[in-house]
Amino acid sequence: MELHLDFIEDKVEFYEANEMSKLEAIIQEKIEQNKALLLRVHHVSHQVTLDPSSGHRLYTAVVHYRYKGQ
Repeated sequence: MELHLDFIEDKVEFYEANEMSKLEAIIQEKIEQNKALLLRVHHVSHQVTLDPSSGHRLYTAVVHYRYKGQ
């Protein structure tokens, strides 16, 4: 029996929170989880929008991870 492992080369995740500090905590936790998959942060993009129904701010982020090759 032959075992063949493929590595995840690219991964994009999306996050949102009602407070910037919560968003930062979520991103940091996910970075640590993705380190176990040998992925490192390649690019981060973020923005703030207003929820039209409530008028509250919504913080969002997109994090692009790439394989941390040898």
